[in-house]
Amino acid sequence: MLRRTLIAAAEQDRIRAAVQAVPATRAVVARFVAGETTAEAVAAATALAAAGLRVTFNQLGEYVTDPGQAAQTRDSFVALARQLADSELAGPGSELSVKLSALGQLDGADGAARALDHARLICAAADDAGVLVTVDMEDHTTTDSTLEITRALRQDFPWVGVAIQAALRRSPADCADLAYAGSRVRLVKGAYREPASVALHRRTDVDLAYVRCLRILFAGAGHPLVATHDPRLIEIAGELARRTGRGVDGFEYQMLRGVRDGEQRRLTTDGFGVRVYLPFGPQWYGYFTRRLAERPANTLFLLRALASRR
Repeated sequence: MLRRTLIAAAEQDRIRAAVQAVPATRAVVARFVAGETTAEAVAAATALAAAGLRVTFNQLGEYVTDPGQAAQTRDSFVALARQLADSELAGPGSELSVKLSALGQLDGADGAARALDHARLICAAADDAGVLVTVDMEDHTTTDSTLEITRALRQDFPWVGVAIQAALRRSPADCADLAYAGSRVRLVKGAYREPASVALHRRTDVDLAYVRCLRILFAGAGHPLVATHDPRLIEIAGELARRTGRGVDGFEYQMLRGVRDGEQRRLTTDGFGVRVYLPFGPQWYGYFTRRLAERPANTLFLLRALASRR
């Protein structure tokens, strides 16, 4: 019940305005969000890289229907890629994580085509910098469009990755379609409020679906990106890697900034590739509330901040 309430809160403008008006919440948000500027994100990434961790930059923002704002998001990603090219963060240890809805995917009948054009420019800049790009998956209404755009991007940039949400009932079939050589698939549980007709809701069911998708990806020829903090799923992924002869270079763990930092470093010390999802930007509210929904105990941090309001 609390998880559904928090996800609903992410969609409420009045609640968003109230939380954003409390200065103390910024310290809470900083646990999960690197900052509001590119400079803050690069500084946070540099510290992670020094500890042997890989990084995914995610400029926050979604569901953009203003063409000018979509173009601005594109330009920000392109500028970030160029900045990375001239830094010690250049190379596949860095990645850009792109939400197509932030590029105008849902802006009318031609939105998907324009989002594809924007994404191509981002991928070209990333290619020049030697960094990677993964396309985020959003709510189920965008899944088909997102997969179509990813397929189009891979014609020119075959290294482009895509996220799949295990909670969606369709995901095992999507994983099977994507488990080919050179394919990079980020498997997540899913953090959107979805109808029961298209998504699993019980935690046990989602976990079982995640394992089912893991088995498909590890049995295939692609490169699984295991995005989870669940100790059981981390262990299962490691065992699947051993059984399929992948070794530590045949897959990658991915975790969120501010969640199980010690485990991130332990896995890195053990020789596994670990990539930290590093969100930044002023549009942090929706992302932040979804993180609370994934682990409602985190609401204690927010409640303490609200209680200390001056």
